Amino acid sequence: MTPPQLSPHSDTIIDTTHVERLSRRVFLGRSAMGITGMLAAADLLRAERAVASAAGGTAAPWRIPARADRVICLFQNGGPSQMDLFDPKPVLNRLNGQKYTGPSKVDAIMNRPGAILGTPFEFRKHGVAGIELSECLPHTAKIVDEITLIRSMQTDTPCHGAALRLWGSGSSILLGRPTVGSWIEYGLGSLNENLPAYVVLPDPDGPPTSGTLNWSNGWLPARYQGTMFRAKGPAVLNLETPPDVPAAARENQLRQLAAFNRRHLDRFPDNTDLAARIANFEMAARMQTSTPEATDLSQETAATLALYGLDNPATASYGRRVLMARRLIERGVRYVSIYHAGQPWDTHSKNVEETRRVSGMVDQPSAALITDLKDRGLLDSTIVLWMGEFGRTFLSEGSDGRDHSRWGFSIWVAGGGFKRGYVHGATDEFGNHAVDGIMRFHDLHATLLHLLGIDHRELAVEHDGRPESLTDHEVTHARVIKELLA
Repeated sequence: MTPPQLSPHSDTIIDTTHVERLSRRVFLGRSAMGITGMLAAADLLRAERAVASAAGGTAAPWRIPARADRVICLFQNGGPSQMDLFDPKPVLNRLNGQKYTGPSKVDAIMNRPGAILGTPFEFRKHGVAGIELSECLPHTAKIVDEITLIRSMQTDTPCHGAALRLWGSGSSILLGRPTVGSWIEYGLGSLNENLPAYVVLPDPDGPPTSGTLNWSNGWLPARYQGTMFRAKGPAVLNLETPPDVPAAARENQLRQLAAFNRRHLDRFPDNTDLAARIANFEMAARMQTSTPEATDLSQETAATLALYGLDNPATASYGRRVLMARRLIERGVRYVSIYHAGQPWDTHSKNVEETRRVSGMVDQPSAALITDLKDRGLLDSTIVLWMGEFGRTFLSEGSDGRDHSRWGFSIWVAGGGFKRGYVHGATDEFGNHAVDGIMRFHDLHATLLHLLGIDHRELAVEHDGRPESLTDHEVTHARVIKELLA
């Protein structure tokens, strides 16, 4: 395999099924500002040349038939407790408070592990599939027939930062690698040249653990970095033209800047950083009209706002971001990630209280997203991930906490070619160690890319003398988990 080289002028692969053929006059006529139209028209011409090239037989070598074209990742920072939410283990309640003497590995990051810790939460079977879920997830219970519940995840490390890096970039050790959304944008290109292909919706209350490393472009060009949208106030700061600047003056200024930029780029055709910076400025110009509309929730019906819990203070903040994610993918954004401030699922103490609180915050909006996508005919083409970086121990930390556990935890996925109403894998009787259908993040990466129409073994870029990829499959032996596919 020869890794593709990054082109300084056209480093986006265009999906021919989503390019609308427009005359230049019609395209410009649809733009709200003359210069925005000019910049977008220039990108459209480049897109059409890329489409024509692909039609001539030079399509990216990693492209395979796709089941989905967009992803929303509802990341649950901190590590949700699988035995309190998704993976019922009756033995924990029978042996609650007793000393554990079994052979299973137990992580102990903060303190020495204590006694076996049961759960007060009742589990019941739901849906046609009869999948057992905790009482903490009443809304997820209503859409359980739409999801694949994976009870056998494992990861390499029980440390938050390293585990976040492993999911985000494919390595728990190396810093500065491209993240999942960057790889997807690089491999598939954009569906809407007026919006970023990779958008991040962080919590208004603060950044997640590891901050912007979670959506870094690494050593890919800057245009592949996740673009942060805010849930309160203007979605993107400093995007709007100052009110005292006339539209004609702004058009003249941007037109002249565009000419200068292109002239400068012609002098340095191999400078991908310069090309990416110019592309980012052009994107910002186009976003002046597209972003406010895409993030304007006042266009939604009262019923939709209530569906996502925007009428409830406990769910409103998270629900707002989940609804924004639906609006963004509806308009062609490829990959949207939603993060919490800090790591609220990190229940080293008050596990029951905090698990109930955070579940109450995310359960309704998460389930609403699945219902809404299905009603709009978007679920089949959109993958939804609900996941944390690891799980929790079955032994107590202190009197009422759970420590980190990497050996066996639960996540769920939905849409985009995943099976519906399906449970994959299992843990041991204590919910500690995956014993059947074991999956790692590299396997999840490979399966995700496969459904998006990317062969993870082929999507690679030469970096520091070797082909780099998200899965690094020759080392990790990542594989597509076909049991998950519908």
